[in-house]
Amino acid sequence: MKTAVIYYSRHHGNTKKVLDAIARGRDVTLIDAAETHSAPLEDYDLIGFASGIYYSKFQKSVLQFAEEHLPEGKKVFFVYTCGAEKPTYTGAIRKIAAEKHAEILGEFGCPGYDTFGPFKLVGGIAKGRPNQGDLSDAVRFFEQITE
Repeated sequence: MKTAVIYYSRHHGNTKKVLDAIARGRDVTLIDAAETHSAPLEDYDLIGFASGIYYSKFQKSVLQFAEEHLPEGKKVFFVYTCGAEKPTYTGAIRKIAAEKHAEILGEFGCPGYDTFGPFKLVGGIAKGRPNQGDLSDAVRFFEQITE
């Protein structure tokens, strides 16, 4: 299944580590939303959106990319890394996908090392994450939604 993942991963590269594990040996194109502002997504069977979590949602460039370029009716999935998990992180991206009549196949989230804002004062949270177990879980998630 030809897959594109539009992502943003800057702070510690946590999300990119997860995506690299998913993409290894598969037909997956990674598109950095900070560097690429347009892509022919209609050419892909499956489209992912991935981001570290910023103020409880996906980074703005990923949300904007989805709003502007997600074709109607595509199969989509979401991947995120975060300092602390909450069940509402995908609310904004899910809303965009619903407006585009996309079929949401699932989401994967895991902790990621976070030194943003006040966490810097205590040396960060979720140290050592994503770890090998998180990466293996991400690959299993991707394999399940593409079976």
